[in-house]
Amino acid sequence: MNALEELPPLKHVIDKAGLRASKRFGQNFLMDLNLTRKIARAGGPFDDCDVLEVGPGPGGLTRALLLEGATKVHAIEIDERCLSILADIQHADDRLIIHSGDALHININSQRPVRVVANLPYNVGTLLLTNWLEHKAPGNPTLSYTLMFQKEVAERITARVGDSAYGRLAVLTQLTCSCRQLFDVPPEAFVPAPKVTSTLVRLEPLAEPGSDDLSMVSHITRLAFGQRRKMLRRSLSSLHPNLSEFLNKIGVREEDRAEQVQPEQFAQLAKLVRQNPR
Repeated sequence: MNALEELPPLKHVIDKAGLRASKRFGQNFLMDLNLTRKIARAGGPFDDCDVLEVGPGPGGLTRALLLEGATKVHAIEIDERCLSILADIQHADDRLIIHSGDALHININSQRPVRVVANLPYNVGTLLLTNWLEHKAPGNPTLSYTLMFQKEVAERITARVGDSAYGRLAVLTQLTCSCRQLFDVPPEAFVPAPKVTSTLVRLEPLAEPGSDDLSMVSHITRLAFGQRRKMLRRSLSSLHPNLSEFLNKIGVREEDRAEQVQPEQFAQLAKLVRQNPR
């Protein structure tokens, strides 16, 4: 038995510290080591990279990542109450590096490839993902993201044109990554139990992204899906004076709605807008 396996059970650690999940930080703790190890295995392999975990809390998934062979785990935690608990894990296994602060503003500066594996806080999960995709990926390169979301968010990530869940998030993720849902996690697996089922999603960055101007795609989809019931000639009326011409070039009708447009067509539209400044 190694030092990690000799650590007290997670429930004992949490009770001893008087730690209660914070709504402010969107926390729901995973307590079952069998489940956290299943999540960790789904996030691998780990022999070629560092691992980034966001929102480790008391470290249930952190322990699992180390037990499953991660060579180095960078854990970013904003809740200062959890830092001493994580420090005990670090004392047992120095492959853990703790970063205190907000993951939206921390760069781990890894010089190795990175895999992100995290039970993301519900209140910032989508924002973290889109920030990584649009602005700054955490690795050099980032090999994969294995992330826990509310099931409704997971469906929005993997939705296709024509699905009720299809929207801006699907466009941004599918232009940059291959995306698939792995398995559901019931509410009772968490403490406290959320009101919804959660889903583990795996995203793997594409060798050739579908757009080299994701910021423009983000702007266009915000307009289009912000008024998703309107025809594109109305929802995108402020985008460019040559909108009608551009839509015709990418094979989209002015009467179509955002939910009828493929991610690749949004990328083509973004390119035309960028190449033809007003």
